[in-house]
Amino acid sequence: MRILTPFALAAMLAWLPAQAQLPQPVTALLAASGIPDDAMGVLVLRGDTTLVSHLAERPMQPASTMKLVTTLVGLEQLGPVFRGRTELRTSGVQERDVLHGDVILRGGADTDFDGEALRHMLQALRNQGIRKIDGRLVLDRQLFNPARTDLGVRPFDESPDAYYNVIPDALMVNKNMLLLDLRSDGNRLRLAMQPPLDDVSVESGMTLIDAQCASWEDGWKQPLVVRRNGKIKVVLQGTFPKNCVSSNSINVLDRQDYLDRLFRKLWDELGGKLLGDTVEGAAPKEARLLAEHVSRALPEVVRDINKPSDNTLARTLFLSLGSLEADPMLGSRPLAPSAQTTFARADLAVRDWMRRQGIDDNGLVMENGSGLSRLEKISPYQMALLLQAGLRSNWSPEFLASLPIVGVDGTMRRRLKDSPAAQRARLKTGTLKNVVAVAGYVYDAKGQPCVVAAMMNSDLAGDGRGRAVLDALVDWIARSGAQP
Repeated sequence: MRILTPFALAAMLAWLPAQAQLPQPVTALLAASGIPDDAMGVLVLRGDTTLVSHLAERPMQPASTMKLVTTLVGLEQLGPVFRGRTELRTSGVQERDVLHGDVILRGGADTDFDGEALRHMLQALRNQGIRKIDGRLVLDRQLFNPARTDLGVRPFDESPDAYYNVIPDALMVNKNMLLLDLRSDGNRLRLAMQPPLDDVSVESGMTLIDAQCASWEDGWKQPLVVRRNGKIKVVLQGTFPKNCVSSNSINVLDRQDYLDRLFRKLWDELGGKLLGDTVEGAAPKEARLLAEHVSRALPEVVRDINKPSDNTLARTLFLSLGSLEADPMLGSRPLAPSAQTTFARADLAVRDWMRRQGIDDNGLVMENGSGLSRLEKISPYQMALLLQAGLRSNWSPEFLASLPIVGVDGTMRRRLKDSPAAQRARLKTGTLKNVVAVAGYVYDAKGQPCVVAAMMNSDLAGDGRGRAVLDALVDWIARSGAQP
């Protein structure tokens, strides 16, 4: 594919030929849905040719297509061997099987840190002969500034317990989720919870109804959390179908409490004792390493961000841009201390990268890098140039491999199965209540790759109407270039 330079594209956009207007299948669906033309911004490029340009320079809400910005800049800035890491450290002294001093669990934006990884780290302590910790458990989330951006934040929507709403910190374990196994017969709902936590239980306050098991989420309501005398009871609310088996992951516990209880339970199961309290703090410089866990390499994480559109992983990667840098030996290392917030440094990293690519960042608004935002904005023009930069990148294969394949996997698995775009186009999707978007790469009828960035911001975009318009655009691109 001949890649258009940003400066050549800017000159070309100054005079757009008639054929660069919205194609007829798109305008027809817009009219049928009552969606005004100006609710949509589109830029489609085939090499040096502009196939479609419609309000392309206007900043718009991109929803989850913003993850393309975070993941491409992440690959470019941090490299393919970048890994987050979690460390267990101490400045205490070991005497026989007793460690006199605090143990510090230090977070390093490890996207894969879970209960099993924590168990392996604690087993490493037992292997060193440590049985009793005569000190405190210190949880170090200081890599991000501020360390807890979830505190005091209003819920994004009516589902604050849902996984897609989890706000990350540098020391997340199991992404703070409780996995629930729900099994009902005609009279009773049976529940099981993972991971099991000391003095945490789950009970059902749900009403069993006659309904399709596949639609069980329709009756789900935010769980109630009851705290009493150090114990926590999670009460499920809403309705659940009879004779149904399903599962759900919920974020309802404070992450300090969650990690404290998980650490103590696993340590107790390994025959250990922890005498002190659990507090937040920072690891002393002299603290030595006891055990560690590292995440998968960044390309694998990027794939898990873009294919299913994982907000929490995207937000973690975005904050990593403002807190970590690539280390050829270790995979990652903290940036030099700064008074700037981690968000400000991450935002600057994205803008500096864009400017180096010749992409004007005016109008770009980033809030968390995932697109789960009503503030974030980017223009189709900027997105298209970013996608062209993705083709020039040294890590282009890794970036392209992370995008959903139309009609095959990820968020595009059920779309356009009967289109020539199926199995050939790679597109990131975006959806909010009033936003639908697609961005990525589509092959035309002659096998020529096209870059597409299309966004629709309208209250009329819901109920599949906006998605149908964008699917019509993708199908039109895939059929374009054919002989009459």
